[in-house]
Amino acid sequence: MTDLAAAAQFVAAHGRLLERRRIAHLLGDDGSTAGPVLAALEAYFNPDGGVGFLEPDLRTPASQPSAVLYALDVLAELGDPPDPALTTPALDWLQTVTNSDGGVPFVLPTAKGWPHAPWWTPQDDPASSLLMTAGLAAAVHRLGLDHPWLAPATTYVWDAIPALTPSDPYTFRYAISFLDAVGDRARAGAALDVLAERVPEDGVLKVASGIEGETLGALEVAPRPDHAGRRLFGDELIERELDHLAEEQRDDGGWTFSWAAWNPAVAWEWRGMVTVEALKTLRAYGRL
Repeated sequence: MTDLAAAAQFVAAHGRLLERRRIAHLLGDDGSTAGPVLAALEAYFNPDGGVGFLEPDLRTPASQPSAVLYALDVLAELGDPPDPALTTPALDWLQTVTNSDGGVPFVLPTAKGWPHAPWWTPQDDPASSLLMTAGLAAAVHRLGLDHPWLAPATTYVWDAIPALTPSDPYTFRYAISFLDAVGDRARAGAALDVLAERVPEDGVLKVASGIEGETLGALEVAPRPDHAGRRLFGDELIERELDHLAEEQRDDGGWTFSWAAWNPAVAWEWRGMVTVEALKTLRAYGRL
């Protein structure tokens, strides 16, 4: 049985202020208001409208697409219509770093000179990233935002999806998130039918470029029972993964992650984040 009190104590001891506010909101400890979460989130927004510092593995104050993605996901988590004073400047900034094909780079050159994980190495002229563009477009669609950035980005993702395979699990996950959020449900359903045939029978997506044992499971692709990606996985597999997720709570109250921890401080930050995500998933599936 999940120990909610222990999870809250773990995040209080080791998580960032943002995760401490998120778990309090999730568990109803702050009166279920979004105000404290928003106050913590706003600290990451930059004067240029973008967001910095929010990606634990990319520790630059400069605005980065990944930080904008995290911010939008937190806004979606709160469930209330987001404040245009936050989202419009963020999307205005995003438009300034988007390539001519409508895609967004994985990481911008402004990360140079700042600590970052090896997989976040900045390039001078970065190409578009399906992972980043799909994740951002999914978040913007999910929030119901209307902005000129969205249409070219959506086209970029649609054009890339036919060639998508689970061989790059993180990109696959964000593409499925896009298919969950995009408005054209008939087209999304047809794409999901094709992608379902490419998912391994055991539902485990192995990260070939990661460390030994690094994987993405069904619950990371479909974190809610009403998620469009849920149709990619059988009921028995989902139930097994839910059992496993509940059992993964550590003695210290938190959950951990399978990818490389390149920095001790980052490891604690990520554990706070994945602990919140584990509780969200368990609650969505009726396990809390």
